Amino acid sequence: MNGSRPWWESAVIYQIYPRSFQDTNDDGIGDLNGITQRLPDLVDLGVDAIWVSPIFRSPMKDFGYDISDYVDVDPIFGSMADFERLIADAHARGIKVILDFVPNHSSDQHAWFVESRGSRNNPKRDWYIWRDPAPGGGPPNNWLSEFGGSAWEFDAATGQYYYHAFLNSQPDLNWRHPEVVAAMRDVLRFWMRKGVDGFRVDVIWHLIKDRQFRDNPLNPNYHAGRPPNEALIPLYTTDLPEVHDVIGTLRRTIDEFPDRLLIGEIYLPIERLVAYYGRDLGGVHLPFNFALLSARWDAKHLQALIAEYEGALPKGGWPNWVLGNHDRPRIAGRVGQRQAAVAAMLLLTLRGTPTIYNGDELGMPQVDIPRHRVRDPFERNVPGIGVGRDGCRTPMQWDASRNAGFSRVDPWLPLAHDWRSNNVVNLREDALSILNLYRRLLRVRKERPALSLGSYRSYAVDGDLLVYYREFDDSKLLIALNLTDQPQALAFEQGASGKVLVSTGADRDGEAITDSLALRGDEGLIIEL
Repeated sequence: MNGSRPWWESAVIYQIYPRSFQDTNDDGIGDLNGITQRLPDLVDLGVDAIWVSPIFRSPMKDFGYDISDYVDVDPIFGSMADFERLIADAHARGIKVILDFVPNHSSDQHAWFVESRGSRNNPKRDWYIWRDPAPGGGPPNNWLSEFGGSAWEFDAATGQYYYHAFLNSQPDLNWRHPEVVAAMRDVLRFWMRKGVDGFRVDVIWHLIKDRQFRDNPLNPNYHAGRPPNEALIPLYTTDLPEVHDVIGTLRRTIDEFPDRLLIGEIYLPIERLVAYYGRDLGGVHLPFNFALLSARWDAKHLQALIAEYEGALPKGGWPNWVLGNHDRPRIAGRVGQRQAAVAAMLLLTLRGTPTIYNGDELGMPQVDIPRHRVRDPFERNVPGIGVGRDGCRTPMQWDASRNAGFSRVDPWLPLAHDWRSNNVVNLREDALSILNLYRRLLRVRKERPALSLGSYRSYAVDGDLLVYYREFDDSKLLIALNLTDQPQALAFEQGASGKVLVSTGADRDGEAITDSLALRGDEGLIIEL
């Protein structure tokens, strides 16, 4: 806690995609011991918490998001003892550990589903969503899978269909069934007793489906080249009002243990996203705000987006920002290497809890994966329209040794082309590198409550500069971000002066500023007034 404030309000979260972080057993896949081995690097970077993508037992059809046992570690990542050692070592270094929790669906190899499909009379039949065929035969309704095709899979042995919002090997659990809710609450308690500090809940807005199983309406804005599931508006399959009752139950479970954090993965417009804070803030602590993942990269648009989000937050709701994750193209691939540094300053100076995706602190690029190396089931099901997620999941680039220090054998995905130069060891030695920018930004966040806990106030300007204040008590910072490659100038308020705390180029730190400010192209500055 920071005084009476929860620890996550001033924290910086770092997402680890474990398959691609560090391999220690020479199978080309990252593991828990690899994360433990790299904790000193994370301390050096300055993050406060790690969120680890799923490490539970799984057939890996969707690389861990298809869970066959919620209370065991998959051998590909190590053992329960390895996990317990990671928790202990992380806590000893002052780092919190957040686990991914995937409650919407299990693997079809989970014992619960094996029982459920055993017969129509099985006690666990209604733990999943089963329906008779439509009157004329075929799927019960028109619901579509996020990964392409119908969301219904026929089971010949029992003559019914089961619902799967994603792969047909990922049947959806029935969150209207009290025994499912009770079992999942026990899963959360199991991991919290192990010392886990919180959970990021996968696709939390999917948990409840329409009782009447009505057809989803057609999307009038759909066009060819978009993912096929977007042909329908998911009116009856996502974001139903009853989902908030379920989330309230999850939150009460979390609250049985002190200082635990509940994060929700929610891809919804801001006005619907903020409902997930819950009535009287009894929902998730942080509904992930993904607005920056698809935002148009210009100052006026971003300024309006920030204002919309700040204005929509419920009283007492703590904001958060995400710049990259394991499902979306790398920020450096979206805005370019030079603007990736400006984006880093944006992420780490906005009000709220930021989440960094592993590798973004190196400016890792989006990697073009050759067709024969594609592993992502989404890309395999719906090829050729750019939905593949492998390109943002390539191995972490540690040094210039074989396979970038990630593994002594060929990794499960190909490396980015720039790994020999663009790696942790090289960038740490380069004072001007994006890695050292992240380190300086994180250090200043810890030193200045105006950045970690202060208020946000927009500064109205012309041109393509994004400018805002962060204030706490008598401390006042001005952040100026040039989102273009052309020089820009900013006139100060009369009599204002200050000094540069952090510059994206690292060559202006400490510079005195009076009257006006000149920014180079692709430059960002934090100025203490």
